[in-house]
Amino acid sequence: MTELEKIILSEISTLPETRLRDVLRYIRYIKRGLAKSDEIEKRFEQSLKRVRARAKKLNITQEDIDAEIRAVRAGKQP
Repeated sequence: MTELEKIILSEISTLPETRLRDVLRYIRYIKRGLAKSDEIEKRFEQSLKRVRARAKKLNITQEDIDAEIRAVRAGKQP
């Protein structure tokens, strides 16, 4: 571990849990900015595949999704 990594860990160790989540989000944001577009596309496709599999498992149809979107846009709870 480099000296800089030690300093960063030392600083992070004093933060409350809620701020640690912010730090993690920021790190992931930075990493996404460094990723190549083909890597981003691959991750997106993998995520989409997982979401579709989960929807199928839960028996959620595209019609269900569309109806919920329409309800939200109309200001109604589904």
